[in-house]
Amino acid sequence: MRHGRETAVVEEVPATSLGPSADPWDVPKQRHGGGRGGGRWGGSGGRWWVWLGRAVLWALILVILFNGIRAPFERFTASESGSTTTSKPSKAAQFPASAASAFAMQFATVYLNYDQKTAPARETQIRAFIPEGADGQFGWNGVGTLQVHSVQVAGVDARDANNATVTVLARSQDKWFRLAVPVYAKDGALVISGRPALLPPPVRAALPQTGVRDRDQALEAELQKVLGPFFQAYALGEPAALARYADGKALSGLAGSVTYFQVKEVIAPKGPVGERTVTATVVWQIPGTGAGNGGELEQAYQLEMVKKGANWFVRDIRGTPGQGAS
Repeated sequence: MRHGRETAVVEEVPATSLGPSADPWDVPKQRHGGGRGGGRWGGSGGRWWVWLGRAVLWALILVILFNGIRAPFERFTASESGSTTTSKPSKAAQFPASAASAFAMQFATVYLNYDQKTAPARETQIRAFIPEGADGQFGWNGVGTLQVHSVQVAGVDARDANNATVTVLARSQDKWFRLAVPVYAKDGALVISGRPALLPPPVRAALPQTGVRDRDQALEAELQKVLGPFFQAYALGEPAALARYADGKALSGLAGSVTYFQVKEVIAPKGPVGERTVTATVVWQIPGTGAGNGGELEQAYQLEMVKKGANWFVRDIRGTPGQGAS
């Protein structure tokens, strides 16, 4: 029988003894003094924590590998899908609309101006626009006179990259003409590809019944007195004079191109106190080339007015949007 306190002896296993294939999650076996062979790692269920650690590590490795493979694949497929879904411009959009418009307008100027006294000259001019071998007068019988004063392009209806119909508006004294001109384009060259067609002139639209129903008549009378001096300064265009009426933003005037005559009407809808958008009809005298002051023109302006203290100031001035604006 041995007396005294027993001392436990623990043998440490050198790291090198684990070998190159040792699992880092393995815990070295310990032998306690009493030495009943190699004892298990202390603690109930310790091996389960080791396996759980291994599972987490492998899951992390798999996630990293998966993301590394997926990212370039997604970039590749995205670039491919983007290149395939990019819509190409339609063939009609490739038609040279600007060049064809100018060409058709020049043609219409010759086509709609004729005089039987100068028929040969018209034929010479019109051959620059029509196909080889076509009738030199292009459908005109050589009789009568027609003269148009203005020709403008109203629109282009392109059917494909080579063919379009250019619509031209022309005016002859009290008559309007709307002319459909077929144009063929190829490699920068243009030609009138068929006989033009007269179409009905544009129909005059009927404006909706709009207007200010609830007007602030007291404010209209007040602004009538304010806007008279303002439009006098606006006609002259002097910055110092305009600055007295401006709400911070510098205003530009008409630099003496007209002479102020009167503010004929002010329309002010009811609204918030101290801020209002109003319409003013102003009469200008236009300098004439002959004797007298020239003609007069009534014009409408939209003004943003702001009241500071007892005075009204102009924040902005522009043309009116018209009665059809909503």
